[in-house]
Order: sequence, then C-alpha cells, then structure tokens
Amino acid sequence: MKIIESTKIKEKAYFEKLENGLNIIIISKANTNKKYVIWGTNFGSIDNRFIMPQTNEEVFIPDGVAHFLEHKMFEQENGTNSLDVLMALGLDANAYTTNDHTAYLFECSSDKFYEGLDELMDYVQNPYFTNENVEKEKGIIGQEIMMYDDDPGFKLYLNTMDCLYHKNPVKLDIAGTIESISKIDPDVLYKCYNTFYHPSNMTLVVCGDFKPEDLLEEIKKRLQPKENQGEIKRIYEAEEESINQKSKEANMEVSTPIFMIGIKDKLPDSEEIVKKHIAIEVLLGMLIGKSSDLYKELYNSGDLLAEPDLDYEFSKQYAHILVGGQSKNPEKIYEKFKAEVSKFKQNGLDNEHFERIKRKIYGDYVVEYNSVAEIARMFLADSFKGINSFDYIEKFNTVTKEYAEQIFNEVFSEDKMAISIIRPK
Repeated sequence: MKIIESTKIKEKAYFEKLENGLNIIIISKANTNKKYVIWGTNFGSIDNRFIMPQTNEEVFIPDGVAHFLEHKMFEQENGTNSLDVLMALGLDANAYTTNDHTAYLFECSSDKFYEGLDELMDYVQNPYFTNENVEKEKGIIGQEIMMYDDDPGFKLYLNTMDCLYHKNPVKLDIAGTIESISKIDPDVLYKCYNTFYHPSNMTLVVCGDFKPEDLLEEIKKRLQPKENQGEIKRIYEAEEESINQKSKEANMEVSTPIFMIGIKDKLPDSEEIVKKHIAIEVLLGMLIGKSSDLYKELYNSGDLLAEPDLDYEFSKQYAHILVGGQSKNPEKIYEKFKAEVSKFKQNGLDNEHFERIKRKIYGDYVVEYNSVAEIARMFLADSFKGINSFDYIEKFNTVTKEYAEQIFNEVFSEDKMAISIIRPK
C-alpha cells in the first residue's frame, strides 16, 4: 500500500487502488477505541446527465435521484432494513447525499466492527428496487421535501444559490421536487446504480486502531466481482461567469431576519485549490470573523446577533463563498461588509492580524484529527475533489500574506456578490 505521512501532525494514511478501480484509504490511529468506516460514490445531486459507459446511452435523470437512491439502498429483498440491522448491533449508522457524492457509514466502539462491515458492504453491493417499494418511498421523500421547504435556513441557502448561478444544478434542492421524484422508477435507479456504484467510481475510508494490511484483506473478502467499465462521461451545461441576480428575499417563520451573502468564484484550479482554500478561510476570518474589527463593531452596535457562519464550498463544477447570520438590518451588514472589502483592497492586509488568524485556522485543522469521524469524512470528500487531506497541513505555510492579497483581489469582487434574506412573516 502507498503510505503518505504528515510529519507535522504525526498521522499516516494508507492508500490502495484495487484492480476493479476501488480506492481504499486507511488512517490508522493507535490507542483509540472508536472505529469509523465510510463508503462513498462520486455521485451527487448535480450529476443529472451522463453517458452510460456500458451502452454509450445518454441519460437525463430527474432531479433528486442520487438522494432517492441513498434512501432505497437500505431496503433488502428479504424484507430487512440494513440501517435497522446496524443499529441493532449497537453501531451508529447513517448515510447522506451532497451535491457531488453519496456516502454510507457507521461508527462503533465495540467488537462488532466486522459484523457491521459485513452488513454495510452487503447492502451497498445489493440494491433491491421494485415498483412497489419505489412508489412507497416517494411519499416518504415527498414529506421530507415539504419539511425542508418550510425550513428558513435551507430556503436561505437555496435562494443564495439561485442568486449566484444561472444554470448550475448546485442551485437545486438535493432531494429534488415532488414533481421530479414522481418520474423516478426502478429502471432509472438501476441505471444510476450500475453506472455510479461501480468500484471504479467509489472510495472506502476507514479510520481507527487497525493493522492496515489485515483490514485491507478483510475488505477484499467482502467485495463482489465486477467487470471493468469505462469512464463515466458527465454532461453539465455551461455556466456564465456573472451572477444570476443581486438579491432575493422571502418571508417565513423567523423571529429575526436571517441573511446570507454569497460570492461566486470561478471553477477551482486543481493544482492550486488547497492553497486557495486556506487563504480564503484566513481572509474571511480577518474580514468578519470573531476577532475582526467589523464583527466587533456590528456586534457591539446590536446589528449582528452572533458570530457569522463562514464557508467556502467547492467541487469540480462550482465554487462560492458564503457568509451567513442573523440581523435586524441585513442591508446594513451587507453594505458594511462591502465597505470592509474595499478598505482591505485599498490598505492591504495587516501582517500581525494575518498571522494571528492563520495560526487560529491551523489549530482548527489540527483539532479535526482528534476525531475518527472527522478524519474519515474529510478524506472521503477531499478524495472526490482530487485532494489529499494532508495537503491542508503540509501546504499551510506556503500561504503568504502576498498570496492572500492576490486571492483577495481576484475573488472578493462586488459584481460577483449577492445577498439572500429571510424576513419574519
């Protein structure tokens, strides 16, 4: 197995690519009683148009299929539900769907790990879809969609995506709509399963106190043979560089207005993305993080009710910055934010402030390695972006103030900014 070590945090990751194309990553952590396994496929909500490798058939699927498929994977032909089986073993099991991948997982601190691995690898490799169980699931997911439609935070996020993007499917609800899921049938699910749940499109990550070579053999024993398939050709509509609209508002059941400022970025350069991501996290901390002058001013004046949520989301198909929070006067926050961006551009970055925030961000990265769950989920998500998670630690010191200023001037552009606001009814 290929071993990659981060000497700075004294962690090792073992990488193996099997003949069938499956990527396996094992992060061995001695003296921990927790074990975590996550098996993911590079298939998310944005992958709604593709060419099947086996037949060269172009397929255009309804919105929400990746999430629907995730729900249906637990149901087995013998009438059992694998999620219930895993829970009965005392394991903390779950699954989730994002814009760019779907994952199945469990965490345990017992001696039941290999029993859990039996069940996990069995249900992920053996789908069971019928007209009856698919129709039944439509009702369940329909209720979930309606529940999220009434969620102010979720609506705020979707409205921000709608402001930033013209056509990119990242602006769509991961679960789809009641109308779109009505078009899903077993044939659609099997086509997507057979295309995207092939080992060559999947990564399995395990973190815990294991001997990597022994664990690798146990994983191989549980794998079913699959014929090789060619590359999956995904088709995405071209997205304009400009934003779709400057603002969007809605009225919902909130006590105080909530807001989200979005900044659209160009598609990430794979060679530069880790360094850029670090720089943007530092810049956001300097601009409006807890120790920034702007945050202190807005908090002390009562305009910002708590520390804002700061995020940089990206995949191979999109990239954007998000700043979200609560305020009685969101427009004032937005104007102050834009004024602070202009001030930073005019005056440059303060070196002492830059180094202080940079040390804080580095500390946050190191702390993630205390949790087997954080480690495994991070390695899985990064792997689908073509990133080795250790790069965030190893490349950290290459982010200089001069580089951060360059990124700031490139990305924090007012014509790429938009704001979404949810006000009380």
